[in-house]
Amino acid sequence: MAKKATRKKAVNVSIDAGLAAEAKEFGTNMSAVLEKALNAENRTRRQAKWTKENRVAIDAWNKLVEEDGLWAEKYRS
Repeated sequence: MAKKATRKKAVNVSIDAGLAAEAKEFGTNMSAVLEKALNAENRTRRQAKWTKENRVAIDAWNKLVEEDGLWAEKYRS
C-alpha cells in the first residue's frame, strides 16, 4: 500500500540537550518519533474529549442495558 503524502510543517521544539545528543548518536529520526508520539497523544485526547461530550448518552445507554439487558441476549449461547 502506498504511503499517503502529507504536508510537513517546520516547528521549533526545545528538548534536553543530553537526550538530543543521544538520539543523534543512535541515528534516531527525531521528527518521526515526535510525530508518532503526537499522534498517540492526540488520539488519547480525542477519545477523552469524545467520551466527555457523549457522557450523557453513554450513561443513558448503560442504564438502559442495566435495566433491560441487551436486545439480543436471548440469542447468545
